[in-house]
Amino acid sequence: MTRVLVVEHESNASIGLVGERIDVAKVEMAMVGPELGVEVPTSAQGFDGVIVLGGTPGPNDDADAAWLPRVRALIADCLDREVPLLGICLGAELLAVVAGGSVGSVRNGAEIGLCDLALTDAATGDPLFDGLSGDLKALQWHTLEIYDLPEGVVPLCSSTRCPNQAFRVGPAAWGTQFHMEGLTATAVEWARDDSEEMVTEGLSADDVIATMTSYEPRLREVWSTVADRWLALLT
Repeated sequence: MTRVLVVEHESNASIGLVGERIDVAKVEMAMVGPELGVEVPTSAQGFDGVIVLGGTPGPNDDADAAWLPRVRALIADCLDREVPLLGICLGAELLAVVAGGSVGSVRNGAEIGLCDLALTDAATGDPLFDGLSGDLKALQWHTLEIYDLPEGVVPLCSSTRCPNQAFRVGPAAWGTQFHMEGLTATAVEWARDDSEEMVTEGLSADDVIATMTSYEPRLREVWSTVADRWLALLT
């Protein structure tokens, strides 16, 4: 059976929509992470793909998140052996750092709630992002951003505030600053936990949740397609 390893940094940053697509594809999913009490392996040996989810630490915050060196080693192993990898938010930041890029505080303000995205020209022909059309949006919730992508990394998606929203490293590793797994239930959870950030951006929990609820069918359509394309690479 096809097996996917999922690194969950925090229980409220779960696999969401991507997990639904994993179930539909009948792929076996193994969850690891600190709150699960399961140590993150430093190798993807025995797995057909790896997903690294989001969380509140920065990609180099080892003093506060002692498991991060193991996650970076796991990502490096995926890159070395071209094991399909999907990094989301913190996962994307970790991927960027391992590949030789840099991450820092957002330069144009945090992105919170449903935000617009724009594909780059390089998205044409990409195994995951090619041909996505229409109104492109996703849930965002980050105060860090990827500043620089290393030479040879392919930028796939941007936003007004954050130029590096999605990218590909080598033939089989993708990072998304946005939360392609996030649906209304995720916004409900985070709107309660991150109220101070929302106030800073002039947002209310009710508005964020209402917008996500109204747009959820489109989110499911677009990001299910991307998740299914990634899963198809594993078989």
